[in-house]
Amino acid sequence: MSLPSAWTDKIFAKLSLAYGRDFIGRWEGIDLGDVKTDWSHELSGFDAHPEAIAYALANLPQKPPTVIEFRAIARRAPLPEAPRLEAPKADPAKVAAEIAKQTDLKSAFAPKHNPKEWAQRIVDRAAAGDRIRPITLRFAREALGLEGHMSWQ
Repeated sequence: MSLPSAWTDKIFAKLSLAYGRDFIGRWEGIDLGDVKTDWSHELSGFDAHPEAIAYALANLPQKPPTVIEFRAIARRAPLPEAPRLEAPKADPAKVAAEIAKQTDLKSAFAPKHNPKEWAQRIVDRAAAGDRIRPITLRFAREALGLEGHMSWQ
């Protein structure tokens, strides 16, 4: 269905004010009624989306647009916000039960031993007098934070 002629008249009035002779002079020698009929036809479907026409009129280019350019601007109009449902409220009992499950899982997956125990064993062996390669002892001490720290660490 074509755009109502009253809408096309308002579009032409706005574009004539915005661009003056540059807009109307574009169709010199052509019946303006035919031009408006063409615009109504090309902008068909926008009668259900007047916000798109308003967007196009608010975002006009520097030069007077053709109907194709005007339609392209109107098609770029942002979609209206869709109504949204409110998020359902959480049941406090279920929330507490889920947190309790996660606490149990957290303790189940927690490490059962010190992950740097290997380094402590090496340092203890060196302190007891065992022969440890210097690089091995150095890596163990660095892992425990006993050496290798810089002033910025």
